[in-house]
Amino acid sequence: MSDSALARLLEHLPGPDTVSRAAVAERAAATLRPAGAFGRLDAVASWLAAWQWSTTPKVEKPAVVVFGADHGVTAEGVSAYPSEVTQAMVAAMDQGVATVTALARQVGAAFSFHDAGVGRPTGNIRVEDAMSPDEFDDAVKVGVDAVENIDADLLVFGEVGIGNTTPAAAVTAAVLGGRPGDWVGPGTGVQGEALASKRRVVEAAVARVGDVAPLEALRRLGGRELAAMAGATVAARHRGIPVLLDGFIATAAVVPLHLACPGALDHVWAGHGSAEPGHERQLDAIGKEPLLTLDLRLGEGSGAVIAIPIVQVACAAVVEVATFEEFGLA
Repeated sequence: MSDSALARLLEHLPGPDTVSRAAVAERAAATLRPAGAFGRLDAVASWLAAWQWSTTPKVEKPAVVVFGADHGVTAEGVSAYPSEVTQAMVAAMDQGVATVTALARQVGAAFSFHDAGVGRPTGNIRVEDAMSPDEFDDAVKVGVDAVENIDADLLVFGEVGIGNTTPAAAVTAAVLGGRPGDWVGPGTGVQGEALASKRRVVEAAVARVGDVAPLEALRRLGGRELAAMAGATVAARHRGIPVLLDGFIATAAVVPLHLACPGALDHVWAGHGSAEPGHERQLDAIGKEPLLTLDLRLGEGSGAVIAIPIVQVACAAVVEVATFEEFGLA
């Protein structure tokens, strides 16, 4: 897969603006409050400065971009809901009555949905690859195209796709190792024998592909919406737009980027820590500490959307607060 569209996107990634980052960190240390009083929020402001290339970072045009797709592995009974629910959730988003659309309105974020494969399920990963190389490239392109002309200064990528915690767990297990079943959680709420069966499906899928390169794991075990989120994340890097990361599924989409190209996620900050088992370990593996931990596991980008105001106030608390010197107290 070295010649895949995603692999090519990972070449020649732009770096951060270290001058702006240092300037904002220096100002944060001199503001009218005890040194370090705002803890990690000051680090958030300097991170945003580095990726917005600005000494006055701010979030005025946040955007939430959700990708949807269906999964052949639902035939294995891995979800508490039938795959038809994916289309119903898309309809709710279109009508503005889904959770993520309500949250986006509340925080003043633009919302868009992009169809990566609703009604076109991937292969059943227990017995076959999720996508062919061409299908994988097409799914990545959906993500890239969604970001290409977007007018935003902070992005959140979300997903909808019944059954997608199963490919998310399989991708994570394939690239991070450990017992595959340990990455499996309840997803939509499966318990008991259904959860045990879901673990067996993931174990079989990971065993089927064996030792595989990170981007190949995403192609062979993932979903079209995961591939789209990966493409969108790298496209955001090329456009200089920082990203707030959502939960377990969104993280599964980008863990392969981190392993394929160290530093590929430097423009990404974790919005929240999901209640789905395995998310904390995913974040540890990519070196991200979440802004929020509220036991959320909806997906749709919802947890990261809730974290947008935290980034906004982190910036305001540096840019709009006087320093001791400016206030004549130096």
